[in-house]
Amino acid sequence: MGMLKLAAGVAVGYVLGSRAGREQYEKIASTARRLSAHPTVVQAQEKAKAVISDRAATTRAETTPVVTTANGVSPRTPRPKHTGVTAVPAPGEPPL
Repeated sequence: MGMLKLAAGVAVGYVLGSRAGREQYEKIASTARRLSAHPTVVQAQEKAKAVISDRAATTRAETTPVVTTANGVSPRTPRPKHTGVTAVPAPGEPPL
């Protein structure tokens, strides 16, 4: 996947920096379209989407705690982690 990103970056950089004109741009663009439609590339994209979707669902399930209440089950938003930054009271307000 890293090599594909590198190749795409080189192609984009060449297109943007090229002085060869519209003909060269069209040649590169058509090559990119053919490459993106290649069955191997399409299969890799689908596999990557499936992996990302599965991991996102797993992460979401792990990070959303559920609290049982008298009325049933309700999701609870996790409290934010302490960042080490403390609030400074406005002038005239009592300290925290």
